[in-house]
Amino acid sequence: MSLKLYHDLLSQPARALYIFLKQTGTPFNSVFVNLMKGEHLKPGFAKLNAFKQIPIIEHDGFVLTESVAILRYLCREFKVDDHWYPKESKAQARVDEFLEWQHMGLRLHLVSYVRTKSIVPLITKKPARSEELKRLEGPVASSLDDLNNIWLKDNKPFLVSDKITVADIIGACEVEQLRFAGFDARKGRPQLTEWLDRVAKATSPHYQEAHEKVIQLSPKM
Repeated sequence: MSLKLYHDLLSQPARALYIFLKQTGTPFNSVFVNLMKGEHLKPGFAKLNAFKQIPIIEHDGFVLTESVAILRYLCREFKVDDHWYPKESKAQARVDEFLEWQHMGLRLHLVSYVRTKSIVPLITKKPARSEELKRLEGPVASSLDDLNNIWLKDNKPFLVSDKITVADIIGACEVEQLRFAGFDARKGRPQLTEWLDRVAKATSPHYQEAHEKVIQLSPKM
């Protein structure tokens, strides 16, 4: 049984999948797709993903895109501990609840901010407009406050359970992406700070390995 992961650890969803596969001991072959060189934009790549995005898995000839769909598939197809994506209906629904919320409630705002402040200026060699950044900072702060005050209220150890789930990896990797924009997500958010530390500890050393490139490149971006 062959599993390939197409990824670049600059991508937050790709990091989440990498950490999950490593932490669960799921065997896979790593296929590096260099985002900085635009390898995902080459015509041949569209055969794997018409949207020319990563991550992607290829499992015995079956190709699947979209990180959340991939995580659910991996939990069904491979032997992983039940706490990652519980089989019990209500417990699974809680994980799904966060996974569905994070698309628009977290990822949208954080990605927009990082792209505007760091990615676009890196490509165009022109600084981001201050008024645009100011407009985007509000939704970013609000999303992080929702993580701190709603999802992690009452000092819960993890987002939806007393044990780590795929929701925690997805959420943490999104928050860590703010490093590229020099935005301190931890400031004034004690629950979020402690949660990030718990996720990192629970998936050590793979969490640190996955974020090594992010930490190294952040000052340059």
